[in-house]
Amino acid sequence: MEVLIGAPITTCLSPSVYDIICNLGFELRENCDINSIVTQNGEVCWKTITDCVSYTESDQGLDYWGSVRLLGPVCEAVHSHFLSLTKGQFEIQYAPWFQWTTFPQLFPEIFDALKSLQSPAISLSLMKLTSCLERALGDVFLLIGKECPFLLRDLLASKELAQIFGQSVMNVLKVFVGSPCGLNLRNILWHGFASPEEIPPKYCSMMILLTVGLGQLLKSYLQNTKLTLTHRSFITLKNLEDLVIFPDITYEVLSVLEEVMTKSAFILKIMLPYWEVALIKFRSQRFADCAILLLAQLETGLRNVFATLNRCPKRLLTAESTALYTTFDEILAKHLNDGKINQLPLFLGDPAMEFLWDFLNHQEGPRLRDHLSHGEINLHEFSKETADQLLAFSVVLLLRFVDEALLSVFKERAAVELLINLAEGYSSRCHPVPQLKKQVLSCEESIRVWALLPFPEELTQEVVRLEDNPETNACHSLITKIMDELYHHMPENHCILKDSLPTETWPSSRLLCELCSTRIPTLFCPRIVLEVLVVLRSISRQCQHVSSQVTAASELRHTQWVERTLRSRQRLNYLRMRSSIRLLSPVLSLVLLLIVLELVNIHAVCGKNTHEYQQYLKFVKSILQYTENLVACTSYEKNKWNEAIHLTHTALLKIWTFSEKKQMLIHLAKKSTSKVLLGNPYKSGCVEL
Repeated sequence: MEVLIGAPITTCLSPSVYDIICNLGFELRENCDINSIVTQNGEVCWKTITDCVSYTESDQGLDYWGSVRLLGPVCEAVHSHFLSLTKGQFEIQYAPWFQWTTFPQLFPEIFDALKSLQSPAISLSLMKLTSCLERALGDVFLLIGKECPFLLRDLLASKELAQIFGQSVMNVLKVFVGSPCGLNLRNILWHGFASPEEIPPKYCSMMILLTVGLGQLLKSYLQNTKLTLTHRSFITLKNLEDLVIFPDITYEVLSVLEEVMTKSAFILKIMLPYWEVALIKFRSQRFADCAILLLAQLETGLRNVFATLNRCPKRLLTAESTALYTTFDEILAKHLNDGKINQLPLFLGDPAMEFLWDFLNHQEGPRLRDHLSHGEINLHEFSKETADQLLAFSVVLLLRFVDEALLSVFKERAAVELLINLAEGYSSRCHPVPQLKKQVLSCEESIRVWALLPFPEELTQEVVRLEDNPETNACHSLITKIMDELYHHMPENHCILKDSLPTETWPSSRLLCELCSTRIPTLFCPRIVLEVLVVLRSISRQCQHVSSQVTAASELRHTQWVERTLRSRQRLNYLRMRSSIRLLSPVLSLVLLLIVLELVNIHAVCGKNTHEYQQYLKFVKSILQYTENLVACTSYEKNKWNEAIHLTHTALLKIWTFSEKKQMLIHLAKKSTSKVLLGNPYKSGCVEL
């Protein structure tokens, strides 16, 4: 792909944001006595710090600029103080006051970064410090509050924290990390706006001291109130096993990435040190650090492409306090704020967009950036496989922004070609569509086990006799009719001879697998599609619940039969259960097939008018109601197997009646007559960055 490179970008900070971060805190040159800030035994003198906070004339709000100016000398004194300490002195004096956080072992590492004087390491330290502090403050909030605010800004503005620490202390934190009007250190780093050289190290030192002071205030509060601080557990990232599509990063791939980093227009030169440190962290097995840096820089690079493609160069810069930052939420959205189509998704293509949505946005995905930035992940347990995926994706993305000749050279390497092919074939794993497919296949596998459940041979004739009744026979007849109808709406490439398999095992697991392999568009699904998916997934979950209950009950009753502990009533119930299983198995298989066929045609729901849509929604909800009732009837407590057959007959009649109206999605969808040709994203024209 040809890339036209514009003038080098020297900063991603707007003039006023650059001024408050890089200049304002250095205007006052007066020396501040460290002993007025922190005593020799490490006690923070909060009054010295809070007296530097300025307020507007009406005292109704903070004067952020005035506060940053006055706090500048204080931060300088704190920074010089920390640099004068050995690591041993630092730990003796301050380590006890980090214990209130969720990650106390982080702070000696931050001290090492400060002493190293390496700008990227200090920026990374600030990112981890702010996320750790946010998580810890949330735990403190819950001492007296009920639901912890999601955003740090709202957390710092809460009356609960003001009650515990004091309003003047919370105002200090607002100046540093709580408002876009102040330094806003957390956001400008986590969203990738600040280059390494733009973050004064003294602000990192000050944040360490503020954490110490908060720990001291908290100790007094806990002693006075007799309360106990409890830390929330770290979260477990969702569906990571489904997202491992790229192989382990090899030395060869790392070498390619090192070379591509210096030549890809995707990376701003001022941000290159972050990429270099990310690779160093990966090699030293600090996988969370690697991911943190990559995520921030992916946002920086994509924001640059977003601003270029949509012809809004000012969006590359940090916003003023009166406007929103351009973050992943807007970069990956379908539309711009003015309603125009966002050109970035069209440029990147569905596979790359779905990868980004899976890792960052979908509620059932790992939502890596959110969870990392809010301090919800144990950094020491962050997996190599996850970092592998981000690095591999980064390689593929960076290659899209090198010239054609260089791209050809890199694509000659088998490892690179494999990564590109895997990336081009990516489809969502965390969207509700693939999650429903996963549910259906798991449920089908569970139902298939029923045929293997043990049953006394001497009871078989009694079960057959119980099966021979009008309602059960009517159910089997309806199953055959509905199956026949569904068969005629099978996608062309999935048509098989239905007569080749008995009703009890139709549809086959192979057929369901093939149907679930059908690629269904997931990017920017309309609301009504998502509404239907919610119901279909609920149906699938209830089917799985029924299957689990039936399996457990059957195994228990068989054990009781073998041990001769079944009472006569339980014996009769066992026979009814076994008789019902022979009906419920094809019924649940029918429901699963119906779910998958409707899923394959899910976007046809957009063609319904309001009345038709409401009728359709009522229909699928009636199936959900049936499966919910079936869960109740098959529970160990109720064992209402005759009622289960009656409910099944009623449900099958509803399905057949609605099918005859030709209002299911399988009836509305038009069979594809041509294949959609997907363009090669590596030959998609040129973009000037």
